[in-house]
Amino acid sequence: QVQLVESGGGSAQPGGSLKLSCEASGSVFIRTMAWYRQAPGKQREWVATVSSAGSTYYADPVKERFIISRDNAKRMVYLQMNSLKPEDTAVYYCYVVELREYWGQGTQVTVSS
Repeated sequence: QVQLVESGGGSAQPGGSLKLSCEASGSVFIRTMAWYRQAPGKQREWVATVSSAGSTYYADPVKERFIISRDNAKRMVYLQMNSLKPEDTAVYYCYVVELREYWGQGTQVTVSS
């Protein structure tokens, strides 16, 4: 059974940075690792994905601002968020695919001045 524990959320001013981390404890071999987010009153949306081979993919709203990375030895996935905007405010969820899909509990990110 894989458990995902996220950390690193919080508040930032527009233009600031935050880094999210997610540890996938209990995993054996993780395939896809990704981040999603859900803003108040909106559906959950995909943010970024990193494959087992290290290929990265980004949603258009975060391209060139966010960087997803993973450390397979530590079973970690990260999301470096730069040039934050108020519209980045959301609960961010870690998502992992091993033999099945797993979701983290979510971590709040608030961007405001």
